[in-house]
Amino acid sequence: MVNNSNVLEFQSIVKRYPGVLALNHVSIAFKRGEVHALVGENGAGKSTLIKTATGAIEPTSGKIVIDGEEYSHLKPDTSREKGIAVIYQEFNLVNDLSVAENVFLGNRKCKRGLVDMKTMVAESRRIFDELGIDIDTGIRVRELTTGYQQMTEIAKALSQNTKILIMDEPSASLTSREVEMLFQIVKRLKEAGVTVVYISHRLDEIFEISDRVSVLRDGELIETLETKDTNRQELISLMVGRKLSESYSDPAVKPTDEVVLEIQHLSGPGVKDVSFQLHKGEILGLGGLIGAGRTETVQIISGANRRYGGRIFFHGREIMPRNPRDAVDLGIALVPEDRKKQGLMLHMSIAENIAFPSLSDLSRLGVLNHDKIKKMVTEYKSILRIKAPSAEQLAGNLSGGNQQKIVLAKWLAKKPDVIILDEPTRGIDVGAKQEIYAIMNELVEAGKSIIMISSDMEELLGKSGRIIVFSEGCAAGELKKDEFGQEAVLSLASGLN
Repeated sequence: MVNNSNVLEFQSIVKRYPGVLALNHVSIAFKRGEVHALVGENGAGKSTLIKTATGAIEPTSGKIVIDGEEYSHLKPDTSREKGIAVIYQEFNLVNDLSVAENVFLGNRKCKRGLVDMKTMVAESRRIFDELGIDIDTGIRVRELTTGYQQMTEIAKALSQNTKILIMDEPSASLTSREVEMLFQIVKRLKEAGVTVVYISHRLDEIFEISDRVSVLRDGELIETLETKDTNRQELISLMVGRKLSESYSDPAVKPTDEVVLEIQHLSGPGVKDVSFQLHKGEILGLGGLIGAGRTETVQIISGANRRYGGRIFFHGREIMPRNPRDAVDLGIALVPEDRKKQGLMLHMSIAENIAFPSLSDLSRLGVLNHDKIKKMVTEYKSILRIKAPSAEQLAGNLSGGNQQKIVLAKWLAKKPDVIILDEPTRGIDVGAKQEIYAIMNELVEAGKSIIMISSDMEELLGKSGRIIVFSEGCAAGELKKDEFGQEAVLSLASGLN
């Protein structure tokens, strides 16, 4: 139940790094028992602000007020003692421990010097019951779906008497059903008086779940609004500082009849029987529920996973890529779903990431041509509009949108004919999304062909020229542009047709 008392306040918080003002006198108050959304483009200051609350960073100046107590900065232990917990996009769980053990990770219950599993199982069961979640607390976390791993993270936070729960992109990897379950839990937490700070790039979720919304831009608080008193377009304008429509404009050219890639009865891990064609200059969408076989199919095509059966034809010639390098050398590149784990070397620079797949093309007799490397990196940094002071910036220090562009740049440098984009805009802000969409149009206008997997229904319908819908490892059906609609996609995805 929302009341007017503030449980957490940031008062004129400033955070300076060498050459960067990350937070500029930000003041926000969070009420007890409210769902308060925090929105803004990547690099707006959301993460920096949250880290001051958890004690991960120390603000340059300003005050943090928790239940009326003032702090110039917090230590992680103090933050936890005051009831602040964060659930990040990357879960902090131990796969080989049970659900109950993960709920009390770092806070184990002991009796006479021994781990008290009986108490941990009973207490974790009580927390899940209060959340309305039916889960076996004895199974290992690795056996859970992503959604139930998310629920385990929430239970872990609540085991420490959390008063303020910060959720950073909590729905990024969830199915639509798991998102509904997440929303129900957030509502239960609100009813119990827990304050939820909800960070998301998905504006429909903001309107669904939040009471108030604060907009950050370039390290400054732009405005805090009652969610019911604003709208999608106003929030976008406040976030980017200009009017920006969520545009899904079609490319300037139509696909040709030329078949670039043909898949015939493909099977493999998670894939039973998949057939489809991709035409030159086409953006082909792959729709369906998470786990339906979309990612598994493109992993086989790109050589990242084993093929059990079926045939792959590229420009009319049968191919059998044994690994991603084979596929890239042929002209097929995959931009994977998880850019941080599968797409980037976060500890290396922009230049090193972009150049890495092309090193053999940029050397002679084992000696690298640094002039060629510099020229190529400069070219693709410009083409993809990667925003960074220099190409020597570490990839791990960039926003999600710029990281996604680096992964795209390194494969475009290999000049593929087919680019596979698996969740191309997951976890990036509305401005960066528009840039990615514009790049996609430019690619197909230049004669490239794109396969796009997206769990964002608006994006799938808006950017695809044609959609293949997957269900239970099979291509369940095809939708042409005049047949597009959410019900049509969900009907095929659910196996109802």
